[in-house]
Amino acid sequence: MSPARPLILFAPGAGAPSSSGWMRRWAKRLSGLGRVAPFDYPYMLARPRRKAPDRPDVLVAAHLESLERARKGHRGPVVLAGKSMGSRIGCHAAVALEAQAGGRPPDALVCFGYPLRSPSGALRDQVLVSLERTPILFVQGTQDALCPLELLASTRARMAAPGELHVVEGGDHSLVVGARRLKEAGLTQEGVEQAALEAVAAFLERALRR
Repeated sequence: MSPARPLILFAPGAGAPSSSGWMRRWAKRLSGLGRVAPFDYPYMLARPRRKAPDRPDVLVAAHLESLERARKGHRGPVVLAGKSMGSRIGCHAAVALEAQAGGRPPDALVCFGYPLRSPSGALRDQVLVSLERTPILFVQGTQDALCPLELLASTRARMAAPGELHVVEGGDHSLVVGARRLKEAGLTQEGVEQAALEAVAAFLERALRR
């Protein structure tokens, strides 16, 4: 009997909803690995839409509610994936579920462009070091100002949860590599994203086997 396909709850970043081009493209890619369930945070659904995200506690509550809805009737593993802010709030949701008596933490976390440093420079590492056991994959560009890789390395050294890293050389916060760099390396953006998807697939194969 083949193993059940994972549910992949997919959260957007702060600046664009789940209907954005980036989210739709990656939802399609991830659909080859499991059942993808994109969602939006309440502030994105407000009319007129608000630009500023809700407070962290509101975002986490919305993330957990979306997970509960998506999980109904699902018997297989669960993965929380997200872009930027969505990945960070997913980590907060995982910490909350790890600490909850009778809670069901996700089986894995996938973070695309984790915002380890806020635009103001504040370090956002506490939630990562608070994770106890949920495996996590960081997919990070080397040109992402919100997550310097040396800062991520020092944070990962203090984490208890098993973690892995896939580096996108020349990638920005959205994993986009400049045209000149692509040409010099003989690559395409499609190829770069396919390599990242293969890294996600390999990570999930290991993480969901635990």
